[in-house]
Amino acid sequence: MRKDHKVTANDMKYLQLLAQSFPNIPEASTEIINLQAILNLPKGTEHFVADIHGEYEAFLHILKNASGNIQRKVNELFGNLMRESDARELCTLIYYPDQKLELIKAAEENIDDWYHITIHNLVAVCRLVSSKYTRSKVRKALPRSFSYIIQELLHERTDDANKADYVNVIIDTIISTGRADDFIIAICNVIQRLSIDQLHILGDIFDRGPGAHIILDTLSRYHSWDIQWGNHDVLWMGAMAGNRACQCNVIRLSLRYANMTTLEEGYGINLMPLATFAMDTYGDDPCEEFIPKISSADSARVDEKSIRLAALMHKAITILQFKEEAAIIKCHAKWKMSDRLMLNYIDYDKGTITLNGKEYPLKSNSFPTIDPKHPNRLTPEEKQLMDKINHSFQVSEKLHKHIRLLLQHGCMYAVFNNNLLFHASIPLDEDGKLKEVEIIPGTTCSGKDLLYNIGMLIRSAFQTDSTPEERNYAIDYFLYLWCGPDSPLFDKSKMATFERYFIDDKETHTEEKGNYFKLRDNEQIVDNILDAFDVVGDNRHIINGHVPVHVCNGENPVKANGKLMVIDGGFSQPYHKETGIAGYTLVYHSRGFVLVQHEPFTSTIDAIQKCSDIKSSTQIVEMSSHRMRVADTDIGRELKNQISDLQRLLYAYRHGYIKEAIPNK
Repeated sequence: MRKDHKVTANDMKYLQLLAQSFPNIPEASTEIINLQAILNLPKGTEHFVADIHGEYEAFLHILKNASGNIQRKVNELFGNLMRESDARELCTLIYYPDQKLELIKAAEENIDDWYHITIHNLVAVCRLVSSKYTRSKVRKALPRSFSYIIQELLHERTDDANKADYVNVIIDTIISTGRADDFIIAICNVIQRLSIDQLHILGDIFDRGPGAHIILDTLSRYHSWDIQWGNHDVLWMGAMAGNRACQCNVIRLSLRYANMTTLEEGYGINLMPLATFAMDTYGDDPCEEFIPKISSADSARVDEKSIRLAALMHKAITILQFKEEAAIIKCHAKWKMSDRLMLNYIDYDKGTITLNGKEYPLKSNSFPTIDPKHPNRLTPEEKQLMDKINHSFQVSEKLHKHIRLLLQHGCMYAVFNNNLLFHASIPLDEDGKLKEVEIIPGTTCSGKDLLYNIGMLIRSAFQTDSTPEERNYAIDYFLYLWCGPDSPLFDKSKMATFERYFIDDKETHTEEKGNYFKLRDNEQIVDNILDAFDVVGDNRHIINGHVPVHVCNGENPVKANGKLMVIDGGFSQPYHKETGIAGYTLVYHSRGFVLVQHEPFTSTIDAIQKCSDIKSSTQIVEMSSHRMRVADTDIGRELKNQISDLQRLLYAYRHGYIKEAIPNK
């Protein structure tokens, strides 16, 4: 409230609206007391992950175990009071209550005794993980059928002699009425939910692994999450929007890793026309350079015949990709990507290609669908095939649902609690200044405006009120975002797809990284980026992924004197040998930042049957000098504004500007 205590006409309009929610002094005062109390709770725990790449089993396990935090809570709570094997059994029950209960009931001789002990232990764990939240927030997290019972158990203790019998009778009755299994499943899910307050995904849910659709199904039910779109997410957005080059890339990447589960089982994309075309067109071609990359763990599930068919399909869709990309690139000369029209530079008689004035022999010169005079033109059969593929993407209801989910929860960047989040890079000039990039012809922008405008352009591809010209350009632009040199989701000199398939000489495979990747260890550069995005505070950071951190080579994920954290540790199996680990989770709790480094996850079955967990090690990145409260967060700033508004409302009531409603007795 201003010191002169005047209430202006604009104040009155707002305060009258506020009075509808808080119609008298007692209700407004109660809300102020409630909000002031919330400000002094510890801040909620945020988890940051990046580059999941379809590895759903590992990702879901990390959600369930809160990146090892639940195990730490169990150890903290029971310490030497519980054997290690019992602690692991309890943790596994919390992660997988449905499946674990079936195994326990088959082996346990005195199940009622087990129920009694276990429910007491689960209530203790739930009480600990819920202690940093208001009762109201905990109540909202509880399942309706057990809400009252869980609330009673959380707020009463057996060490209180007056309430011991009361608590024990509640638990005995849960067991005697046959509701023990349902209660255990419910409270385990509550523990999982309360262990992570906010989940941040820094891009790339899709590609390589088998379960992007399973991850998105899980997120559709998750209580609080956001995503900063990655290049692979945008590729799938483009495919759904109708960008045929993106559709080819999506299929090619799936075939490259012999992993068609997401496409076929997840989204019902019909690849039979591609298989038929590939066998008819490339049946006599060895296609050696297109044999899928299969991990040792997956080799048992793929037979030679399947590998052979995948190689044929892989080549067929790759050639189609080059042609479809060329059609888009030719329409947009200002993208300056004509050097990627690789089919134009081949001497089909000699079996060579000339790049930058140098001639290279090709690994293979079998191009039955290419007319050397018009190398980028689709044959009638290819055009018919692409029509079928496009139709399959357009009619996939589940894919449409999941892309809408990404649009609802995502953007190109976000700022949370003084942390700037984005997937890959911010285009920079050689001197580290923000680079001006042309998105729409005739309009350039940089930094924050660049990412914001790209986000708006992406959304226009799915909006019915966009003009046909706007929508078509936006759909084409997905290809630039995937592989354009100044794309903040790519930021390299080129994508050497053709070169890796067809040229042995590795000098042609080099993809020079943009200036952001060269300069991101410079603290001043990072500070300049944070300033450009209006990120303030003493402890501000950039957090992103995209480029795997090679831990096995000694690379540190924490850069720029602690101001930048790269959390792509290689969730995807193909990266495990390259990075030496199997992913990171960055955890930001009330005492600071902890980077959790994960070893490879064996399987969900092992986790349930053998009580195996993901082995994780932690690295303290930054600890706060004081325990952070809700008051120190973005939500805290919002609550302080609400308190200020409510105090103004109290003044208006007390000085007669607004009449109170009589409270109901």
